[in-house]
Amino acid sequence: MNRAFSILVIDDEEQMLDALKLNLEQSGYQVSTAKTGGEGLALFDTKEYDLVLADLQLPDMEGLDVLRKIKERQPTIEVIIISGYGTVSRAVDATKAGAFHFVEKPFEFDALQSLIDRALERQRLIAEREGLQRRLQQRTTYADIVGRSKKMQDIFEMIEGVARSDANILIIGESGTGKELIANAIHYNSHRSKGPFVKVNCAALPKELIESELFGHTKGAFTGAVRDKEGLIARSGGGSLLLDEIAEMPIELQPKLLRALQERVYYRLGSERPVEVDFRLISSTNRNPLDVTRTGQLREDLYYRISTITIEVPPLRDRTDDVQLLADHFLRRFSEKYQKPVQGFTQSALASMFNYRWPGNVRELESAVERAVLLCKGDRVDSSDLLFKAAETPTTNNDGFHVPHDMTLEEIEREVISQALRRTKGNKQAAANALGIYRPRLYSKIRKYKLTEFI
Repeated sequence: MNRAFSILVIDDEEQMLDALKLNLEQSGYQVSTAKTGGEGLALFDTKEYDLVLADLQLPDMEGLDVLRKIKERQPTIEVIIISGYGTVSRAVDATKAGAFHFVEKPFEFDALQSLIDRALERQRLIAEREGLQRRLQQRTTYADIVGRSKKMQDIFEMIEGVARSDANILIIGESGTGKELIANAIHYNSHRSKGPFVKVNCAALPKELIESELFGHTKGAFTGAVRDKEGLIARSGGGSLLLDEIAEMPIELQPKLLRALQERVYYRLGSERPVEVDFRLISSTNRNPLDVTRTGQLREDLYYRISTITIEVPPLRDRTDDVQLLADHFLRRFSEKYQKPVQGFTQSALASMFNYRWPGNVRELESAVERAVLLCKGDRVDSSDLLFKAAETPTTNNDGFHVPHDMTLEEIEREVISQALRRTKGNKQAAANALGIYRPRLYSKIRKYKLTEFI
């Protein structure tokens, strides 16, 4: 274990204080000591500690009061309460107040050492988890997916959590939202990343050929089958298979796919010899899967098999925080590709993009920026370079926010935030959820735009 940890010991018994300090320093810890609760809290405020050992009975205050004050200052720190007057009720009180453990005097130092090791390991795991969450929240790109909105950060975190499993994944989202990018991120962050990644668009394959394409066939299985053919499922062995637009798969073929998923065995068309296969299935659809199961286009048992994990990708109109980020990303790519010295967007162009509803989602935005870069005559894309016309009426998102026209992007953002806070009667957490951002970011926006009535 790393011994660079710092421990604060608070105890009014000088002999106990000296013994703990000696033993802990011999174990490699940095140790500070205090004889009163007040002295201990003063030390705690001047230095960062990894662990606190506090006596239950102190001359100026109870150890539980010290515990509560420490937890108020630093909720994640671990505190071990030590007492020569141990009772079950006091131990319960200490645990309720957030103590890691309650230890009765006299005790063996080896037993205390074991507790300290466990407390510090828990502290490390908490810090590691929080660090991961912070890194995810700070990301604006993840495996070629661009987004800083809360909805996209949640998807990044979900990908991080499920990619290394073999669970079947169903990705749901409108056309152009980036479902394939998410499928790529899952495969290339999995233990199957060195294996093949086979992609099939179920809507693009002719109905009469899809079984042969997926499962393969033997020579003579049907007219035109002049040789044996390995199917796409076999080609995905050891890797992943993406079935795009899964809801368009012919209903009569779905039991065969279900069997392959359940038993990891399938039969080529025209053959009675079973073929074993090992692949991870990722499916996607731009339709509501519950609707297509109700209409009988997708078998219910297959739906439950393919949707162990479901990832819902929001449309661009529901993640307007990401519009400028995505536009800047595409601008850099296309200005480099076409060797054009385009540096950014005018406020008019940004306002137009912010007001537009993007029925084609990210794919439409990408295409719009590519055209704008090609048409742009100066060093900034203007609204006249964007070949779409924002709605003539105020834009309204699903939460009912009205965005007026003829405003700068900052003015629009201020108005949207103000409306969100008014709608939630000043409830900042509810407003942050409605806007798809984290509460600390909402606070910074409130200060930035001087929305004093909500401070």
